[in-house]
Amino acid sequence: MSQILPQLSADFLPQLLAGMVVNFEIAAIALVIGLALGALLALARLAGGVTSGIAASVIGLMRAAPTFVVMFFLLNIIPRNATLFGLGVAPSALMTVALSLVPYSASYVADNGAEALQQLRRGSRLGALLFLPNVTRAFFVLVMSSSAGAAIGVTEGIAVILREAELLPALGDKLVLFAIGIVFFGVTLQVGFALVRLLQRRLGRWATSA
Repeated sequence: MSQILPQLSADFLPQLLAGMVVNFEIAAIALVIGLALGALLALARLAGGVTSGIAASVIGLMRAAPTFVVMFFLLNIIPRNATLFGLGVAPSALMTVALSLVPYSASYVADNGAEALQQLRRGSRLGALLFLPNVTRAFFVLVMSSSAGAAIGVTEGIAVILREAELLPALGDKLVLFAIGIVFFGVTLQVGFALVRLLQRRLGRWATSA
């Protein structure tokens, strides 16, 4: 590793960290929209009748939607110069990636939200509270999925690593660089999952002692 460090651009580390912030930003946008849409779908799913059937079908379709397909669909369905009342409405590349993750986010929230509501109706507060660590776990999945933005020019963490790798002459150096990227993302996600487990334990103790 000491041999590759002098070959890296002086601004590689700041750019990588800034790119990882973009990953988190995309995931946050996707989760916020997913929470709003998923909550409505969860309520509709528990409403019974035709509404429940329609909601279940929509959730199933969203759950199966591939992120890349949704992303390129959004890129091509909305003209880049689209306007509404004179204002540009075409989403940025970053927003396009975030929107492409909404089907997964919303379906995950709908599934877990419906389960949480059912647990609450049964009187199981602990079962309902599991919704929080589950959604937190989904956020970190969205962080990793946001690397799809590299395909359309979003300067997120993976895009920074790929761009830097193009400047390295040897395959071995490129592999070491990719390993560095795995470490950065891996450590971040492991810290996140550790916080999820901590949250889950604290919620469990609170629910059983209350």
